[in-house]
Amino acid sequence: MAGDKSVRVHHLTRVEGHGDLTAEVRDGRLEDVRFTVVEAPRFFEAILRGRPYDEVTHIASRICGICAVSHKCAALKAVEAAFGTEIGEQTLLLRRLAFHGEIVSSHILHLYFLAAPDFLGLPSVLPLIEKDRDLVLRAMRLKKLGYDLAALVAGRHTHPVAMTVGGFGFLQSPEDLSAMRERLAASLEDLEATVQLFGTLKFPDFHRETVYVSLRHPLHYAFYDGEVVSSLGDAIPADRYAEAIEEATVPPSTAKYASWRGRPYMVGALARVNNNHEQLCPRAREAAGELGLSVPCFNPFMITAAQLVECVHCVEESIELIERLLDRTLRDHERQGDVRVGSGRGVGAVEAPRGILFHEYELDHKGRCRTANHVIPTAQNLANLDADLRAYAPGIVEESEESFRQGLEMLVRAYDPCISCSTHVARAKSPYPD
Repeated sequence: MAGDKSVRVHHLTRVEGHGDLTAEVRDGRLEDVRFTVVEAPRFFEAILRGRPYDEVTHIASRICGICAVSHKCAALKAVEAAFGTEIGEQTLLLRRLAFHGEIVSSHILHLYFLAAPDFLGLPSVLPLIEKDRDLVLRAMRLKKLGYDLAALVAGRHTHPVAMTVGGFGFLQSPEDLSAMRERLAASLEDLEATVQLFGTLKFPDFHRETVYVSLRHPLHYAFYDGEVVSSLGDAIPADRYAEAIEEATVPPSTAKYASWRGRPYMVGALARVNNNHEQLCPRAREAAGELGLSVPCFNPFMITAAQLVECVHCVEESIELIERLLDRTLRDHERQGDVRVGSGRGVGAVEAPRGILFHEYELDHKGRCRTANHVIPTAQNLANLDADLRAYAPGIVEESEESFRQGLEMLVRAYDPCISCSTHVARAKSPYPD
C-alpha cells in the first residue's frame, strides 16, 4: 500500500559529485519529488578572468577529471573562434579520435560500475569481483582502452597536455597508432559480450515525450563539431546557442537549470542517438537493435543502452580514423596552425559524454580572458530530470518505501549526472541592509 512515504537521500551514491534526492507521499499521493545539486560552487568562470588564452584552455580542462578532453576541446574551439584560427584536417582527425577515447572511458564507467548494479540488484560492482570476475575484468579492459586512446592522442586523458590552440604540441608515432588500432579491433569481442549482457537486462517501462538537443554534422555522427539541433526540427549555429537555451538559478540548487525555447530538454547519449541515429556505424546500429533501442525513444532509462551503442560506434569509427591518419602520414608541418592573437568573442561547442557542452570567451587585444561562460550538460538536464521524476514517481508509489526509493535513485543514475561540472556561480543577495 502506498500510505505515507518520505525519501531523504543525502549525497546519492554511484553518481559523480554530491546531489540530494527527496520525495514526499501523503495518503498515497505524490506531493513532491526533486533532485537537488548541493555541490559547492567552483567559480571556474571567475578564475579564468584575466588569464592569458593558453592558460584559459589548460585551466578549463580542470573543470572535470572524467570529461577533461571535452572541456579542453570546447575551450580550444572557443579561443580559436575568437582569434579566427583555422585548424587543419590532421588536427581535426586527432581531436575526434581523442574524443572517442573519452566517450568510451566515461560510458563504460557508467555502464558497468554505476548503472549495472541497479539492474543486478547489487549495492555496487564490488560483489561481482567474486561472483563474476570475468565481467569485472572485461569492464576494466574496456575502460582502460578508452582512457589509453585519449591519453595516446592528447598526451594524457585527465587534463590533456598535447592539444593546443591551433593544433598539437607533439604528434603520435605511427607505431603507437597501429598498436592502438589492433587493441580497438580486439575490443569488439568485449563490446559484443557487453551488448549481450545488457540485452538480457530489463529496463523499466517508462515513457515521457521529451525534447532532445544535440550537435549534428552533415557527414558523421557528431561529437566534436556541428550545428545545434533539437528533435522539434529546429537548428541554430553553435555560436548562437543563447537564442534557444536560457539558464536560470533555481534555489537551493548550486547548478543552473536550462530550457530550450522555454521547455525542459535532454542532452547526452539518448539525445544524440535520437537525433543522429542514421549516422551510427553498422555495428552500432546492430547493437541498438539487440538492446531494443529504436527511435524515437522517450524512455530515459534507455540512456544506458544509448551509451553502449555509442561505445560500439566510437570503437568502430576510431579504427577508421586511425587508418585515415596512417594513410595520409602524420605531418609535423601540419601540427600547429597560424595563431594570431587579438580581441574577439568565441564559442566552442562539443558533445561531452553527458551531452552538449558550450564554452564562451571574450578576449582582449592581448588574448586575455575578459568574460567566461560555461553551459554544462548535467545542468542542462536538471529540469528534464525533475520532470521525469514527477512523471515516474506516481507509477511506483504503490511499491514499498525501499522499492520506491530505489526506483527514483535508478532514474537519477540513468542520467549519469556529472554534478561537480554542473555547479555554477550563483548571484547572492545579502540579508543585511546597505
